[in-house]
Amino acid sequence: MRILLMGGTWFLGRAIAEAALARTWGVTTFNRGRSGVDVPGVEAVHGDRTVQDDLLKLAQRGAWDAVIDTSSSELPPRDVRLATTTLAGHARRWVHLSTVSVYEGWPHESLTEDSPLLRCPVNADSSFGYTGEDGSPTKYGFQKAGGERAVTEAFGDEAVFLRPGVILGPGEYVGRLPWWLERAQRGGRMLAPAPAEQRIQPVDVRDVAAFAVHQAAGTDGGAFNVTHPDGIAFGDFLTECLRTTGSDGAPVWVDQAVLAKHHVKQWTEMPLWRTHAGVWAVDAQRAVEAGLRCRPITDTVRDTWKWWSEDGRPVDHPRRAEHGIAAEKETRILACL
Repeated sequence: MRILLMGGTWFLGRAIAEAALARTWGVTTFNRGRSGVDVPGVEAVHGDRTVQDDLLKLAQRGAWDAVIDTSSSELPPRDVRLATTTLAGHARRWVHLSTVSVYEGWPHESLTEDSPLLRCPVNADSSFGYTGEDGSPTKYGFQKAGGERAVTEAFGDEAVFLRPGVILGPGEYVGRLPWWLERAQRGGRMLAPAPAEQRIQPVDVRDVAAFAVHQAAGTDGGAFNVTHPDGIAFGDFLTECLRTTGSDGAPVWVDQAVLAKHHVKQWTEMPLWRTHAGVWAVDAQRAVEAGLRCRPITDTVRDTWKWWSEDGRPVDHPRRAEHGIAAEKETRILACL
């Protein structure tokens, strides 16, 4: 088995490269060589996927049994289309990392893979789409939906779409779980979003990688919601963060109305917290039936802390600065309770 991995140097891309190499597959990675170091054992090709000459040179390294694309998250559909049309004759299958944000109803409604998608043309540039006043739909979701259409146009029934919600685990560059772990380590009274019983569905990066590799070797196309089928209660999640870091911290569970009164931003200042009814109501049964296996989220917490405390920081990324409430603001809110 021979695959082409678009990306491959950090977080999910790196985990996929390692998973494929563990199967003794031949792995070609294609990236600009700016954001990280290629995994030992891959055939590393450096270039810009938005430049057709670079893609044409890459195509000469083919053919591949499958392409796994982890590097299109910031690209408009027309750039995804450029890659898929250029490489269509050099690979049998395309596994595309997408997002639950492509659904019209996310995050307000419970979702399956049959739920309606946002509409975006395959030739759209980065200006297409909008973000609603309440944060949904998102321009990002429109763009990713258009990217899916571009893949389908080129690969038809051999197009596979993986739609995660939140991916956590060792190497995480966004900083959601690392922020909670660092906050837990500081101890004291911790601001926490009630109710503690609310279940969340983040999935481990290594489990997403294993499923992506499994799908690359598959024969059926289609879409899969890649979310944790069991999830974990927010209270149990924070308990594990405290236990893992050896902290004596104490969560103070605060109603969403109080958090809103103090202008606490969902999803960013309070990572993994969002009040919309459907944000953690994404059905993953189709993926489970197709081979997705998810480890307990408590294992993800422990392994992420081990990586974070021993191996230092991941590749710098601007989104990390968005996550986590400032200590001064948290203290002010707690003082009012």
